[in-house]
Amino acid sequence: MQSPETLGIVAGNGVYPRLIADAAGKAGVGKIVAAAFTDETDPTLEQHVELVEWMRVGQLGRLLKFFRSQGIHHAIMAGQIAPKNLFDLRPDLKALMLLGKLKERNAQSIFAAIADELAKVEVALLPATTFLEDSLAQPGLIAGPKLSHRQEHDVELGWDAAKEIARLDIGQTIIIKNGTIVAVEALEGTNEAIKRGGTLARESAVMVKVSKPNQDVRFDVPVIGVETIRVAAESGVRVIAVEARKTLLLERDAVIALADTMNVSVVAR
Repeated sequence: MQSPETLGIVAGNGVYPRLIADAAGKAGVGKIVAAAFTDETDPTLEQHVELVEWMRVGQLGRLLKFFRSQGIHHAIMAGQIAPKNLFDLRPDLKALMLLGKLKERNAQSIFAAIADELAKVEVALLPATTFLEDSLAQPGLIAGPKLSHRQEHDVELGWDAAKEIARLDIGQTIIIKNGTIVAVEALEGTNEAIKRGGTLARESAVMVKVSKPNQDVRFDVPVIGVETIRVAAESGVRVIAVEARKTLLLERDAVIALADTMNVSVVAR
C-alpha cells in the first residue's frame, strides 16, 4: 500500500504508538498526529508526532472532531487501554449513543463501532500492523533455548485452549505447566495473567498467546514486547509461544536480546 499523506494514531499505553509514529515517518507519511488519553498514553509520544490532542477515554466526539480538523483520512489504533479505565469510563454523548446500540460490550464490538464512526467522517482505520510488518513473528524458535518435549507438549495443549478462549472472546493467553492449565487471561491483560499463572505454577510454566479466529486486524492484534519478557522471567515462565505472522514483536531486537539473557524461549507456530 502507498503511504498516506496524513495519519492519525489512536494512542493507548506502552511503546506501540511511538513505534508506529516512527515507522510511519520513515515510510514517508508527511503529517502524523495522535489522539492521546490522560493517565494512559506515554507523554513522550509528543516528541514523535506533529501534534497530540489529550482527551479522556470515552470522548469519542472529541476524537472525531480532532481528526476531522487535522484533515486525517487514515488512522491506526495502537496500544491498549487499561481495564480500570474502561470501567472508569465517562462517555460523552457520542460514545453514550454508540454504547447504547451495542448488545455485547467487548473489545471487538466497541472498536468495530468506533471504526464505523470514523468511517462516517471519512477516516479509514488501517490494520494495526501497518508500517510494522517486519516486526511480525516468523515461524520457529525466535530466542532462548530449544524447547523440551514436555514444553512442546504444553504448547500443543495450551494452543487448543487459547484458541477456544479467543473464540469465546474471553482472552487470548493461557499459562500451562505439565499438562495443567494454571491461568486463563480475561480482562486483566496478558501481563497480569502471566503473574497469576507464575505464582500458581511456581516455576517452568509455558505461556501461549494466539489471535482470535476471526481477528479484525484493525485492532487488538496480539503483541509481546520487552515488558512481556521481563514479567515472564520474573514470574518463572520459561516459554512464550505466539502465533506466527499474526503477533507483533515490539522492539524485536530488544525482545530477543532480553529473552536470550533471561533464558526465556520465544517460539512462533
